[in-house]
Amino acid sequence: MAVKTFAAVSIGSAVTEMKIFEFTQKRVMREMECVSTRINLGLDVYEQGRISREHVDELCAVLNDFKRTMSGYKVASYRVFATSAFRESRNKTFLCDYIEKQTGLDIDVFTNSEQRFVDYQAIASVSAEFEKIIANATAIVDISGSSTQISLFDKDKLITTQNIRVGNITTRENLIPLSKNGEHFEKLLRELMDYELTGFTKLYQKDRKIRNLIVLGGGLSEMLSIKEQKEIRDLLRKREAAALKTETADIKAEPEEKDADRKRIPSLTKEQYEIIYKDMITRTPDEIAKRYNLPSDMTDAIIPSAVICRSLIENFDVDVVWMPGFSLNDGVAYDYGVRMGLLTRKHSFDEDILAAARSISKRYKANQAHNRNIGDIAVEIFDRMKKVHGLGQRERLLLQISVILHSCGKFISLTNVSECAYNIILATEIIGLSHEERAIVAYTVKYNTSRFIYYDDLETKTDLDEKEYMIVAKLTAILRIANSLDRTHQQKCSNLTVTLREHELRISVSSQSDLSLERGAFEEKVDFFEEVFNVRPVLKQKKSFG
Repeated sequence: MAVKTFAAVSIGSAVTEMKIFEFTQKRVMREMECVSTRINLGLDVYEQGRISREHVDELCAVLNDFKRTMSGYKVASYRVFATSAFRESRNKTFLCDYIEKQTGLDIDVFTNSEQRFVDYQAIASVSAEFEKIIANATAIVDISGSSTQISLFDKDKLITTQNIRVGNITTRENLIPLSKNGEHFEKLLRELMDYELTGFTKLYQKDRKIRNLIVLGGGLSEMLSIKEQKEIRDLLRKREAAALKTETADIKAEPEEKDADRKRIPSLTKEQYEIIYKDMITRTPDEIAKRYNLPSDMTDAIIPSAVICRSLIENFDVDVVWMPGFSLNDGVAYDYGVRMGLLTRKHSFDEDILAAARSISKRYKANQAHNRNIGDIAVEIFDRMKKVHGLGQRERLLLQISVILHSCGKFISLTNVSECAYNIILATEIIGLSHEERAIVAYTVKYNTSRFIYYDDLETKTDLDEKEYMIVAKLTAILRIANSLDRTHQQKCSNLTVTLREHELRISVSSQSDLSLERGAFEEKVDFFEEVFNVRPVLKQKKSFG
């Protein structure tokens, strides 16, 4: 494999950054270049609801500079993506069109769930310690200009991801006019965070002890460089020596790491964080910039970020604060490398997406035994039908998610299950899925029991294109058959084999149970399956009497 280069460009609320990576023959991703420019797009959106013409022109100039740098590095491929500032700007469609015409660069606008999943990939892909950290209850927190995202992990599994509308730019703009001084600003922001976190704690944390906090964004990785300054080092040593007992993390950097190209995550104990925080929070932005050798335009964001982080530490009672300093660009480059076969995936991100879907399903009291049973059946049918349906692993994942969420609407209504489930899925973030993929899942779940609407009738009421519609039709046909085989929710068809023979899909069930209800439901679904695939399912029962 020849060395390939890739550029990732992120257009954030405050910083536009480009990283250029190379992928070597040893399946290693290395950063070759990183350049960034501060353009405060988030403040534009907060004040005006859109990005100003001046900042758009400035952004175009920066992107054209980046493009010339890409050319110098002979970049083979690139991805330019925008986050919350573009996503929340009312003129984002016009913006993307104008910028693409001025620069020749295509721009993707990430949904919130896509952005958070890439954050997570960035840590998992380049960190040597990630698996060890999330073995214990861990919250990954991304502090942005307009919100704070909290993703909760426990025992290597993603439990939930939730967005709190408290960010470092918006809170500063909202609370500064109400504040008498810096101390009052801190008090107001902590009260606001405590209120927001109360709901999260009751719904998701419960009795779980969150030991680790991984903090992204907000400029807080600068606190690690602050820790290295002599004056702060002396202060930390003095305070820590005075303590009778200092808690330490169970997770420590090992002296040797086989995967030498993966970075370690710098960390602070909560006591170290508190010492730096108390020293910082009493100072004005100008004093902070001078004392800690930080850019003056960064301190406006770092102060509210530090307060938000402290509130999280106190509410969750964490032991260690990890500050990777990685960016979205790392995650985007990693995703590219895996898709192109240039890297080997070190973590099962699909399993995390499924874990998040199961968490949603449990919240709406779905029957988990039923879900597991028809999930096994649906996957078996999908795999046997590969040559017919032509779908890939991503669509297989969407089918699994559809199974997991197909009955969540019962929590709201027992008579209008499919419509309620459809609305729940569209209104719920599922980490790692784009808006389009979430829509595919929602429609698949809806048509599981509702009348299927053909594309000519549907196209005026949906954003689905014809290709996405075909995926919905195929997944729906499979889900309907799988669901019919557990009509009684008693898992009578758990022992089955599926065989494809020309235009017949034979499903053979070994069971002594009465399958009358399952057989009746099955016969109602076979015509649609045959219409979609030109293959007719046939149910055969084998009774074994030992």
